[in-house]
Amino acid sequence: MGFKKLLASLGAGGASVETVLTEENVVPGGVVQGEVRIQGGSVAQQIEGLSVGLQARVEVERDDQEIKQNIEFTRQQLGGAFEVQPGAVHAVQFGLEIPWETPVTTFLGRHLTGMNVGVTTELAIARAVDSGDLDPVNVHPLPAQQAILDAFGALGFRFKNADLEKGHIRGTRQKLPFYQEIEFHAPQQYRGLNQVELSFVADDREMDIVLEMDKKPGLFSSGSDSYRSFTVGLESYQETDWAAYLNQWLAEVGGKRNWL
Repeated sequence: MGFKKLLASLGAGGASVETVLTEENVVPGGVVQGEVRIQGGSVAQQIEGLSVGLQARVEVERDDQEIKQNIEFTRQQLGGAFEVQPGAVHAVQFGLEIPWETPVTTFLGRHLTGMNVGVTTELAIARAVDSGDLDPVNVHPLPAQQAILDAFGALGFRFKNADLEKGHIRGTRQKLPFYQEIEFHAPQQYRGLNQVELSFVADDREMDIVLEMDKKPGLFSSGSDSYRSFTVGLESYQETDWAAYLNQWLAEVGGKRNWL
């Protein structure tokens, strides 16, 4: 099913623009398919440029506060300048490539709370730019990412929230200016853990996986964070029992409370 958004009319008697996503379900490294339709107004207009991009709503720390900021992380030009005649319809099809690091927004048919990622459209005319609303896309996990998420589910972890944070995870292959954290409530058997935050940083061959484990405070100590990271091949991930692999680390860190 296509998803439609209408840009504001470009001045009195001006053209209007509608973006239709013909395929909004994608995976990192995939392609969002769609079409931009420009409807001519009552006068001819010279269009200087047309482009589509991907945008995410990201948390940014500023002056000891967290604010939300829209960050565009890829953009594609759709041809050069052209003229739209009165009443004419100009349709431009596009295939927008999805970066490998694009955050997951959908898992097992459920939208992950906190995720706001989609396609934006910009039309340049008479040295002005008209930007459209966000057309949401459903970014499903890569098979290797799905295997890790399934392992957390098999171990009894429950999804809590997901967010995007501006910044870089040290020691990873990250190129985007933000990263995703998927938060889970820890089950009872890991009684030393409050929650675990999971981050994926992928390219076309491998992905870095980073775990931040939030330990509960003890009788004479405050809570603390413990970090683990490892690399998974996008083609070789099936060679590992991920539930057993993750349990080794999680049991070591969260198997008991740190009372001293």
